[in-house]
Amino acid sequence: MKLLKEYITNYGSVTDGSILKVDSFINHQIDPTLMMAIGEEFKNRFKDKKINKVLTIEASGIAIAIAVAYALKVPMVFAKKKKPSTMGDSYNATVNSFTKKTDYNITVSKEFLSSEDNILIVDDFLAMGNAIIGLKQIIDEAGASIAGVGIAIEKGFQPGGEVLKKQGIHLESLAIIDSLENNQITLR
Repeated sequence: MKLLKEYITNYGSVTDGSILKVDSFINHQIDPTLMMAIGEEFKNRFKDKKINKVLTIEASGIAIAIAVAYALKVPMVFAKKKKPSTMGDSYNATVNSFTKKTDYNITVSKEFLSSEDNILIVDDFLAMGNAIIGLKQIIDEAGASIAGVGIAIEKGFQPGGEVLKKQGIHLESLAIIDSLENNQITLR
């Protein structure tokens, strides 16, 4: 996606040779024009999949997921990192965060996922694939189907994309980073 690649090139930065900072337009300050364009792009890439729900993990995936859900005209659900006291029965999985270097439990209320759902998972980044695998566990537990996975930015030099493809998951990444060596962004 040309627009996203332009944003990454013009406004992204690298820290520690492995962390791509896009917090000025995706995951802290959010550019709504870019988000709506991302939503339309994923709608076009998954148009034949009969998606009836979009799923992500809080917090950074929410803006992208709502844009995609809006474009598809379907509900968006996000997995919470802390189960609220108001939530009844839920689906749960443990996910390791590459960026934060910690494990956390994600949870989705059983009232929002069912075996009737054909779900598109979306997220801001794909590195190791752990978040997507955790969401897939929740979808499997619900008896729902995965229509595919939409990722804004994939770190192509890490194994997440290959892990998902080996599981037969339809993966669409809008921008793929080949390298962050020497704190330089190299896009595919």
